[in-house]
Amino acid sequence: MRVPPPPARGATLNRTSGRFNLPDRQADGDWLDDREDVDGEAPPLRTSVTVERPRTIITRNSSPDIGFDRSINPYRGCEHGCIYCFARPSHAFHDLSPGVDFESRLFAKPGAAALLRAELAKPGYSVRSMALGTNTDPYQPIEEHWRITRSILEILAETRHPLTITTKSNRVVRDVDILAPMAADGLAAVCVSITSLDPAIARTLEPRAPQPKRRLAAVRALSDAGVPAYVSIAPVIPGITDHEIEHIVEAAAEAGARGAFFLPVRLPFEVAPLFRAWLEEHFPDSAAKVMAIIQSLRGGRDNDPDFFTRMQGQGPWADLMRTRFRIAMRKQGLGAMRLSLRTDLFRAPERGGQLRLL
Repeated sequence: MRVPPPPARGATLNRTSGRFNLPDRQADGDWLDDREDVDGEAPPLRTSVTVERPRTIITRNSSPDIGFDRSINPYRGCEHGCIYCFARPSHAFHDLSPGVDFESRLFAKPGAAALLRAELAKPGYSVRSMALGTNTDPYQPIEEHWRITRSILEILAETRHPLTITTKSNRVVRDVDILAPMAADGLAAVCVSITSLDPAIARTLEPRAPQPKRRLAAVRALSDAGVPAYVSIAPVIPGITDHEIEHIVEAAAEAGARGAFFLPVRLPFEVAPLFRAWLEEHFPDSAAKVMAIIQSLRGGRDNDPDFFTRMQGQGPWADLMRTRFRIAMRKQGLGAMRLSLRTDLFRAPERGGQLRLL
């Protein structure tokens, strides 16, 4: 039996983008990442974490094709290393590469809970569902130590504020003691992202995320605890993972998911060259074909930034994926992810840190 190699990075490049007038560079490389131990096995890859102290923690958006208007991101960068991650370009703001830097030089916001309490206490705060995991994963490996996501959940539970979580990690189950009571009151739902059931593909596509079987186990655990669990097949990569749509929908249903949705792969800004390099590394024989199909989905470009079409794709390939997905969903008896969480239970905290009595 072939023993799989130790977890690697997702990106094969580490150049800055030049978008913000920053000099293009290659990282010097971390000798701890690059060296081999005497037995020939690569050592654990090193990740650095820098404390970030923002003034606010709630991020607002007004995008018409996104189903939430506010979110919280406990971390910047993501150690999961998903090569397609649309958040990668944000690292360029720090003069860091969207490539290896994005998955190895992370930022944590340990003051997030205190900031959240202060923002929820502001006069006139209007309650709508808070989304976690919209940019980088709130349950990436460093959450094990920092526990920032859990501290945020504690504030949302205390104030009875509705929330949704999107994650690729089974670590979300560790917070089921908070999520289950909230879900019982119609205040919480979780979406677990599963892009492939093939461990070999997952290992290169999302090298440091938990394996698909663990994510499906998390869906089952959440469902058994009464937490509405959904599966996100995002992104679907034509020529690499699109043949798995029906299998993932079936696995989601068997794991107790209430519904699912899918999104075709998006390659904004610096993600496109990183993805192309990843294809050449792992799928050299089909790289040109895969990119040709992606461009057919995106109006002849690597990426379509336009509202609505960016989430759906266009052309025959997009139509075919939608048709296959709808048939699979109908066969498995699953519904779309349409949430209606309660907002009437919210209790704003006093500015002094205590909850209002009435």
